[in-house]
Amino acid sequence: MSYTIGYQVRNQKAVLATEAATANQAVAIVAALQKAADEIKFIRSPQEGEMGIEMLLLLAKEEAEEMPQRM
Repeated sequence: MSYTIGYQVRNQKAVLATEAATANQAVAIVAALQKAADEIKFIRSPQEGEMGIEMLLLLAKEEAEEMPQRM
């Protein structure tokens, strides 16, 4: 499932967006953006629609549980 994260850089009006292929990648992007003092404007996926960070974290957890374990 793909994710689009919209964010706004401090002191700028434009909303920028970036893509992530998995929920885990999206969580990493959101964390990096939050550390850089950017504001997350939206998180969307074609399957789930618009969601908050909490829902993204839940989807990332489910995604991790579904992946086969490597030994």
